[in-house]
Amino acid sequence: MSVFEHLMNGFATSFLWYNILFAFVGVIIGTAVGVLPGIGPMSGVALLIPVTSTVTSGIGLGPAESATSSIILLAGVYYGAMYGGSTTSILLNTPGESSSVVTALDGYQMAKKGRAGAALSIAAIGSFVAGLVSLIGLVFLAEPLSNVALSFGPAEYFSLMLLGLCAVSGLAGKSMTKALIMTVFGLLLATIGMDNVSGVARFTFDNPILYAGLEFLTIAVGMFALGEVFKTIIDNDKSAGKIAKIDRVMPTKQDLKQSAAPIARGSFLGFFIGVLPGAGATLASFFSYITEKKLSKNPEKFGKGAIEGVAAPESANNAASGGAMIPLLTLGIPGSGTTAILMGAFMMYNIQPGPLLFDKHPEVAWGLIASMFIGNVMLLILNMPLVKVFAKIIDTPTRYLLPIIVAISIFGVYAVQVSIFDLMVLLGCGVLGYIFTKHDYPIAPLVLSLVLGPMIENNMRRALTASNGDFSIFVSKPLSAVFLVIAVLWIAIPLILKMKGKKVLVNEEA
Repeated sequence: MSVFEHLMNGFATSFLWYNILFAFVGVIIGTAVGVLPGIGPMSGVALLIPVTSTVTSGIGLGPAESATSSIILLAGVYYGAMYGGSTTSILLNTPGESSSVVTALDGYQMAKKGRAGAALSIAAIGSFVAGLVSLIGLVFLAEPLSNVALSFGPAEYFSLMLLGLCAVSGLAGKSMTKALIMTVFGLLLATIGMDNVSGVARFTFDNPILYAGLEFLTIAVGMFALGEVFKTIIDNDKSAGKIAKIDRVMPTKQDLKQSAAPIARGSFLGFFIGVLPGAGATLASFFSYITEKKLSKNPEKFGKGAIEGVAAPESANNAASGGAMIPLLTLGIPGSGTTAILMGAFMMYNIQPGPLLFDKHPEVAWGLIASMFIGNVMLLILNMPLVKVFAKIIDTPTRYLLPIIVAISIFGVYAVQVSIFDLMVLLGCGVLGYIFTKHDYPIAPLVLSLVLGPMIENNMRRALTASNGDFSIFVSKPLSAVFLVIAVLWIAIPLILKMKGKKVLVNEEA
């Protein structure tokens, strides 16, 4: 079958009434999650994983349909949050998530000048165009990359996954040392349970509950959702501020003319940065902003309300979120914290993202891609006329918001795991999440290594079994050696630049 036929089958799946409903609910929740400062796409997706599995089974869907619908909803939350993150940046000068930090530089200045509506509408249009660009790239690159990945052996997969870990660790947080510590901690947590090869219990302390290991869902929800709740309560972080007034929503012809080229450049730049494991939407938005400032004939207007300073980074961060789906779906390598959580959702339904995904589960892969087209149209239609409504979400009192998050976390995890032990782990991870965040230890590398840890170990063992324990197999295979060299450079180059006293851009994926 051709790519077009696969895509048409995907649209047939995504146009089922319940999948349209799930896509709609996903983008609505995602936009709200993006608007609320501090929650971010990682927390939103982690929080909703147990809810989606309960809802889909509750309406009588089979295992395959349930998996497809759940992934569609969670993906909707992911790219919906990228849309919504610009709202607080522009109206309150408070980014909803890290990739919207750059948008605040000019967006808030536009709002102060009474042009909040124009800034928000250009952000929505830029996000829509970027979403289409990244999805077209995903359609045409997904299957060729999957076919290439089918030729990978265990040595190549081990090195590629190691590269994914190094990429996220090298660009996460303000300190690479702290990011690496969190990566190792995640790998240690991933070893808890029964060894699949030898059957030996590891780090279980003779407790049968730990034989199955720690559940990814419990740790992710605890670290992100409950961690944010504890942070808000303990630090009294209520993000109070005066919201800029929104008058005219539609942009002028001049606004559209000035934004067209930055949106196009930001979309393509963001997409290619998003494909790189670990680069993420924040780095894409920074690069896009810097590029526009360098290309501008009047660079002095940036930071004072230039509409290009809103159009470019908003396009870039949305394109990057679409680009990040390519390594996840085709190689089984999540390139960011949010895609790592999405990968955990795939694995909950016994679906392994990677080169065989398009052969074994085409309805899931192509249904997801088609639903993202539909979701982007929904977001444009929703964000333009309802921007004033979403702005009101910022005023939600924390005394209402926090109990809802806690309730969803506890009931959601218990509904899936049906274990008091998991609730204790959930609360413990919430405390740890708060402590890590307070001391600038990034959680994304921990989540990524927790997902990739067992896969790295299995592929390493398979490679060593084939080579009779000879570790040179990882460098004797050309592709494996290339991945390892890139992984070393990804860690080494920022350290060398730092030692030389140069400024290095770092990315914290929220």
